Amino acid sequence: KEILTLTKKGFINIHASLLPKWRGAAPIQRSIMNLDKQTGISIMKIDEKLDTGPVCNSYKLDVMNNDNAEIISEKLSALAAEKISNNIDDILESKLEFKEQLHEDATYANKIEKSEGKIDWNNSAESIIGKINGLYPSPGAWFIYNGERYKVLKAEISNGAGSVGAVLGDYLEICCNNKSIKILKIQRQGKRPQNINEFMLGSQIKKGSNLNNA
Repeated sequence: KEILTLTKKGFINIHASLLPKWRGAAPIQRSIMNLDKQTGISIMKIDEKLDTGPVCNSYKLDVMNNDNAEIISEKLSALAAEKISNNIDDILESKLEFKEQLHEDATYANKIEKSEGKIDWNNSAESIIGKINGLYPSPGAWFIYNGERYKVLKAEISNGAGSVGAVLGDYLEICCNNKSIKILKIQRQGKRPQNINEFMLGSQIKKGSNLNNA
């Protein structure tokens, strides 16, 4: 508290969300996992609590279908670099007003646990894609087959139908509870990442397998 009062203008922070949404340690990951269509940055004044300080400006960024946490992090960093200089000048000249957040609308981006990466094929294809993209590159979304862990690095939604967890066709298209997902890039435990064409040449996961029974 004493440190926060040392400067006349206070301490300024750039938070990677549109506050008061996604306060906390993992705003980018949580936003993507939540299937948010927009994210952004908030220029805020630090106070005693976690990301609760007043905000002077927020800047929005649309989330594209193929955006993952790494891509969004890069885009938000570029956005912050573009905007911060003028904001600092305006803060020093007292041209900006810091407004209190609507605390009742706050949501929290808790730290990501590795166990959250496990894919549940009973979920919707959209939810699974959100997890894959939100947890890329680390800790990653994964599944277990025949005792081995496979990390899914990139995937897309498809319209396949069948039993939940079933592998359709000669490539890794897997049924979810509504549609299916096609895995485009994958990493077997202890191995390097592979595009799906290369991976399937020596894969034990074949058409007719069911990942729910693995």
